[in-house]
Amino acid sequence: MDDASRPEAPFRLRSVALPAYGPSIAASIGQGAILPVLALRARELGADVGTAALVVALLGAGMLVASLPAGSLVARIGERRTLVLGGVVQAGATAVAALTGSVVALALSVVAAGMAWTAFHIARQGFIIDAVPESYRARALSALGASSRVGFLVGPLLGALLIPYAGIAGAFWLATGTGLVGGLVALLVPDLGADTRAAQRLAGPVRVVDVIRDHRRTLLTLGVAVVVIGVSRSLRQGLLPLWAESVGISASTTSLMFAVAAAVDIAFFVPGGWLMDKRGRALVAVPVVLAVAVGCLLLPLTSGTASVLAVMVLIAAGNGLGSGIVMTLGADTAPTVGRAQYLGAWRLCAETGSVGGPASVSALAAVAPLGVVAVVIGGLLLAGTGWVGYWTRRVDRSRAARVVTG
Repeated sequence: MDDASRPEAPFRLRSVALPAYGPSIAASIGQGAILPVLALRARELGADVGTAALVVALLGAGMLVASLPAGSLVARIGERRTLVLGGVVQAGATAVAALTGSVVALALSVVAAGMAWTAFHIARQGFIIDAVPESYRARALSALGASSRVGFLVGPLLGALLIPYAGIAGAFWLATGTGLVGGLVALLVPDLGADTRAAQRLAGPVRVVDVIRDHRRTLLTLGVAVVVIGVSRSLRQGLLPLWAESVGISASTTSLMFAVAAAVDIAFFVPGGWLMDKRGRALVAVPVVLAVAVGCLLLPLTSGTASVLAVMVLIAAGNGLGSGIVMTLGADTAPTVGRAQYLGAWRLCAETGSVGGPASVSALAAVAPLGVVAVVIGGLLLAGTGWVGYWTRRVDRSRAARVVTG
């Protein structure tokens, strides 16, 4: 049998595992290491409680404001260079955070780290779109989402080992090292988008505002569904610890419960990716929001460790099943021309939801008891589940139509 008639070898995710997931795991280990101690570092430098909370919030603000510029950066210099640059910026920002004696300098370094992580994320998504066949896209992006979760699980454990010897700054030095490792691993990533960028340069510059205008209907419909998903995912970080404290669960027990939930989250990414590829995006997008909605409605009925943990596991299972769903929907709807700019706008939708979740808990908790807050949010998310289901089913129908006509 000659080469022309030999059947094509089936695609295997492991063939792109190191360049696809290595940089992400390294970067997320660093991020996971500093998140639990960021507020403590601010307090160590003399910040009051309110200022320390603001410093933590600036991490999300950096991710949010960098979404559109990061998309333009990827379009200009490519995924590989963006990954290397992101790793270097993360390393520099976290080194400053470890060395500084100023709360202001810490705040600025946190913003820079958030911006670097957003650029890193968009570049990873673009690489997988180019490197992986569409029939494996959801499984590949689900694994990318899981690789970040692994980092968030491993990072705090490594940070906890370093802090007794190097102080809180040790967690930031760990993030410096993992940022450099991520940048070095990114050098192994092939520059798959070089031909596309060359073609775009010949066609003329693509402005972010033009890409958003051309795809405004998708961003205002499916993009809003992504905002809802982002809100539902971020709620557990603010609502669940507050509820656990209100029913008398200790901080150490709460932390252990979150670790159990994180393990459940990671365990569900494999079936979630398979279901997305084989049965459609809606089948996993809906449980992400529905699990949080039901969990919020059940939360006021809980009063002890076992019942609160059961709610956390329910939410984690839904979230893990939808690992990579936001990136997959973005890849499904991204145009060929202006793809990186579009993915930046898509990321902005996701980050808006991530910021909006904790903000909604804070705003409602200022005027109502926590149990009422949980019920109100649960009801709103039930309505959001319908929106998410409707628009993700439209994506599934569009993909099915392409297969038939293709």
